[in-house]
Amino acid sequence: MKQGTIIKIISNQYTVENDEETIIARPAGKMRRQSAPVVGDHVQYEQVQDSYRILKILPRKNRLLRPAVANVDQALIVTSCKDPDFSIHLLDRLIILVSLSDVEPVICLTKWDLIGENDRVKIKEQIDALQACGYKAVWTYPGSDDSALREVLDHKVSVLCGQSGAGKSSLLNRLEPGFALQTQQISRALGRGQHTTRFCELHEVAGGLVADTPGFSSLDFSLLDTKGLDRKLKAFAPYIGKCRFADCRHINEPDCAIKEAVARGHVPASFYEDYKAAALAGKESYK
Repeated sequence: MKQGTIIKIISNQYTVENDEETIIARPAGKMRRQSAPVVGDHVQYEQVQDSYRILKILPRKNRLLRPAVANVDQALIVTSCKDPDFSIHLLDRLIILVSLSDVEPVICLTKWDLIGENDRVKIKEQIDALQACGYKAVWTYPGSDDSALREVLDHKVSVLCGQSGAGKSSLLNRLEPGFALQTQQISRALGRGQHTTRFCELHEVAGGLVADTPGFSSLDFSLLDTKGLDRKLKAFAPYIGKCRFADCRHINEPDCAIKEAVARGHVPASFYEDYKAAALAGKESYK
């Protein structure tokens, strides 16, 4: 029995890779749909005559729904400074959503070259406040050397999320010119509009692996379990356990360390407001 990582799925063909080989396998038996392997899964497999079959999915550290990827190290939140305009609330909510999924959020600012000095100062102040809370941020635009971005991606499994038009495809194409060619070839091979064919792949980009169908499809928290959300946010980490009440939810309770941190400017007010909106919208709604 061998172990490997699923790097590509096309229909019922699973490409599994390890240091010794790359093979195409199929799941053994009738695996339940909710337990079906996804890209990024570490699996055990065996060879049976001229074919391979996946026997077991090893424990996951996380699992995203869209894209269907497991064992993700980080999500690059690709955030445009212009066309579409920068939105701190969208950025906050994506940070919260990524964190709720047990994935490390990394802010990636695009189109920095398209805005004037006044907008740069305003945006930088907001990003600096998030960086002070422990969130990493990188800037990228045509002509930039992208060394910081390459360092972030190196030896990591990443997905990208962000609003349409933020520049996710352009970013990947600059880092790895062959990326667009690969995806275009596969698109032509599968045929447009064939929604019944499942396809996802991890591509090598800047020394790491990036999902080619990245992003989160919705910012609707109503179907998500937001219990314990406060403990998953870096911005709140220094203050967890310091509230008057052990079960403080940081909404209406008195003597709340997080609310005090917001009042002192240690946690951005916008981030706190977006946290409250997400928490109240979730399945674990605060009464």
